[in-house]
Amino acid sequence: MSMISAFYSGKSILVTGGTGFMGKVLMEKLLRTSPDLKIIYILVRPKAGQTLQQRVFHILNSKHIVKLYTVRSDCMNRNSLSVRGNFLDIQRDLSCPLCQHTGRIREKAIQLNVVATQQLLTMASQMEKLEAFIHMSTAFSNCNLKHIDEVVYSCPVEPNQIIDSLEWLDDSIIEDITPKLIGDRPNTYIYTKALAEILVKQASGNLNRAIIRPSIVGATWQEPFPGWVDNLNGPSGIIISIGKGLIRFLKGTPLAIADIIPVDTVINLTLAAGWYTAVHRPKNTLIYHCTSGTINPCQWREMGFTIMETFNKVPLERPFRVPAIGMASNRLTNKYWDAVAHRGPAMIFDVYLRLTGRKPMMTKLMNRLLKTTSMMEYFISHTWEWSTYNTEVLMLELSPEDHKIFNFDIRPLNWMEYIENYVLGIKMYLLKEDMARVPEAKKQFRRIRNIHYLMNTILFLIAWRLLIARSQIARNVWFFLVHFCYKFLSYFRASITLKA
Repeated sequence: MSMISAFYSGKSILVTGGTGFMGKVLMEKLLRTSPDLKIIYILVRPKAGQTLQQRVFHILNSKHIVKLYTVRSDCMNRNSLSVRGNFLDIQRDLSCPLCQHTGRIREKAIQLNVVATQQLLTMASQMEKLEAFIHMSTAFSNCNLKHIDEVVYSCPVEPNQIIDSLEWLDDSIIEDITPKLIGDRPNTYIYTKALAEILVKQASGNLNRAIIRPSIVGATWQEPFPGWVDNLNGPSGIIISIGKGLIRFLKGTPLAIADIIPVDTVINLTLAAGWYTAVHRPKNTLIYHCTSGTINPCQWREMGFTIMETFNKVPLERPFRVPAIGMASNRLTNKYWDAVAHRGPAMIFDVYLRLTGRKPMMTKLMNRLLKTTSMMEYFISHTWEWSTYNTEVLMLELSPEDHKIFNFDIRPLNWMEYIENYVLGIKMYLLKEDMARVPEAKKQFRRIRNIHYLMNTILFLIAWRLLIARSQIARNVWFFLVHFCYKFLSYFRASITLKA
């Protein structure tokens, strides 16, 4: 029997961020592999007009959870997730790893990623039966370094000093000092994740804790089924923009490593680390890198080729243009293609919408997409080296059965197959497009491609006509080409006549 599955049986688990992508996969894995799990507590807040119950039931109705009900209906029921709970009851009952999945940053990054982590650590220190605290960070928390070890790096300013300063500093002052605080890190999200790690390391010595550092989290590799994804974060939004023909050029380094890690691999490592931390109780805070670039690298160029091949076979429905993707690290080249391939066509399409009596929207949409892709530029342009010693040691601690059930070895991953499943998963699970409509989507694709060729031909002829009218050299070249083609056709016709 699996040691990890047996460990979680009868345990109570608290998950923050349970409504997010990783949280959903974590809960599905726990409920499937440890059916005797006592209870899962999830911290949920109302959002966008939805009550707590509605958000939880939305999770339970997700495709990956519905499959779980079908497969394990004998040991599953919809009361497995607690919608409401008293904190004191949770405090007394909790006996298993507290897996913290802090949501993506929007505003007030320090409050969300640093203060929230501090409050969770305080809460955990009051739980008498708590066996482990697993903190979900990011492999890019120290991306200002080329080589990153499995250690917690210090920051110039202590997290507690920053938290205290928020109580009396004006927002304008905080905004002014932010660039100096984050230094050569690309954004505040990365910086606050580094601060949160320091807090976890400084926590009470009686608290068994570990930190998981995943790189760019992508769709599932194997579990609960290949290619499952339910949000637009990371590569997913960019892949959709490419498939719809909206984004055709990215600023980045084609030969840089696309350090993407499947979400089920991250969750398997998290659960294994929770088991090891609770059972073996390491003296120090162990950091586990969950990355692919050092072990099984894939370049962004290779990923782009596979994405395009998949869209050629299985296109998305109602694309704006024929999908295409290019990449360069030069800033001037990037600005040129932004104007020619993105902003220019968006403005032309908005003119068409105005002429047909509709509201223009493409320029606004394009600006949002370009802003979103710009957030990925830093990670598409650089390559890092992560040490994975702790992760490899943990792998050796697993039994053969646990290796099968909680596999986080990325070496056997076939990237071309994974990326193809990723694209298909986006089409089926994220965009809700029926695979039965693929023939119709191919017809739409061919029609738009023909329009694309026609428009390019018209634009070329117009440009060439204007050039001929203004340049004697262009006219001479044109007459030479016409004369050459006429002579070639005459020779070809004469040759056929002689053979006949």
